[in-house]
Amino acid sequence: MSEVRASILVADDDRAIRTVLSQALARLGHEVKTTGTAAGLWNWVEQGEGDLVITDVVMPDENGLDLLPRIRKARPDLRVIVMSAQNTLLTAVKASERGAFEYLPKPFDLNELMATVRKALVTPNKQQPRVEEAVAPSHEGGLPLIGRSPAMQEIYRVLARLMGTDLTVMINGASGTGKELVARALHDYGKRTEGPFVAINMAAIPRELIESELFGHEKGAFTGATMRTTGRFEQAQGGTLFLDEIGDMPLEAQTRLLRVLQEGEYTTVGGRAAIRADVRIVAATHRDLRHLIRQGLFREDLFYRLNVVPIRLPALRERAEDVPDLARHFFSLMPAEGLPVKHLDKSALDVLQTYSWPGNVRELENLCRRLAALYTEDTIGAEAIQQELSEASEGSPGPDGAEGRDDESLSEAVERHLSAYFAAHDKDLPASGLYDRVLREIERPLILLCLGATRGNQIKAAEVLGLNRNTLRKKIRELDIPVVRGVRS
Repeated sequence: MSEVRASILVADDDRAIRTVLSQALARLGHEVKTTGTAAGLWNWVEQGEGDLVITDVVMPDENGLDLLPRIRKARPDLRVIVMSAQNTLLTAVKASERGAFEYLPKPFDLNELMATVRKALVTPNKQQPRVEEAVAPSHEGGLPLIGRSPAMQEIYRVLARLMGTDLTVMINGASGTGKELVARALHDYGKRTEGPFVAINMAAIPRELIESELFGHEKGAFTGATMRTTGRFEQAQGGTLFLDEIGDMPLEAQTRLLRVLQEGEYTTVGGRAAIRADVRIVAATHRDLRHLIRQGLFREDLFYRLNVVPIRLPALRERAEDVPDLARHFFSLMPAEGLPVKHLDKSALDVLQTYSWPGNVRELENLCRRLAALYTEDTIGAEAIQQELSEASEGSPGPDGAEGRDDESLSEAVERHLSAYFAAHDKDLPASGLYDRVLREIERPLILLCLGATRGNQIKAAEVLGLNRNTLRKKIRELDIPVVRGVRS
């Protein structure tokens, strides 16, 4: 496809950036005009000049984001690419809602910017729906997500594009990476911000109560149901329902959830009248749902209904450059807990940035809290950090979650994984049922592997496990373990 030649207006108060962009765009055959002020850019726009605008946000006379609505009103077809060193979610959201064609963080990749210019010049223009300012409440000084790394910038850009939609989102990431923060950002900055945000953790609810928790129940629906109870779907009407740890949802509840997503309505447990489901669904998991599908533990049709827009959250070790900003943010929150503010010297930050962080951002937050509570010095160095991390480093799994000694006993391996779980979930342990959950998560792979080793022969598997045959069959049903058909049991 031949290169489109165009007149491009560049506004940036940094002379070096204006020079680099002018030369790069000229090499592509474009006519380029540059200015260091918002006023100069607006003057050209008013005069009808330019086929495309590339503008910085912070300029000496006016914020580039504040100029966007005027450009959009005066010349609706003029595409605007926004660049900014203020690399936050709020910047990306404001750029999107005010009509920017694309937002790129600084320092930008020149090749990516040139590719964005090509895309802006050839993509058919569609009038974007107007987004009212009230839809995106200000979170200045307390942004829900922190990070300037390329990985986080891409997440900000994806979130900004989703704010004006009701698309179902699937968030995948390890424990402690901030899945609920992303879900809350989608709600707080989206068009349902005036509605409720309701979260439910599938792993923390007893399996037999999940359907009642989700859909509510009528009086007399089951033993102990002495009154009508609303479920999370009804509580979230007009807002967002966050289904955390969706991979732990039992199959029978998956079937009911699929029906809601297909038909847009549901009934309470024991009820007959259909209730319209006016909610946005955001789901999250730390598990590989495709692997669960192959095991027969997760419905493939439900996966595709939920996985409309997938978002993968990086582990903290994948964005180590964000650790200093995160640490400063967590220390700034300490006074609210009655703790003093601490500072980290360069040697301490160097140690933090090379650590593997098995508990991710939540582990870093807990470390900052310990440092603020236990250390008297205002500035903390590498020695203190190494001392605090040494035990966690020895007792936790490595980056891939499975690093143990060759001579490690089963008991030691279980203790190691549980230690990592408690470290990562210090502030959000389930309200109840953890004992049963741990036993279930050990039972399930044990029985699955034993059935695999016996090629699905339940009689042989029961002998190996030391269980009564009927007990094994009961556990297979309770744990939703797929049965291999055609094998004599």
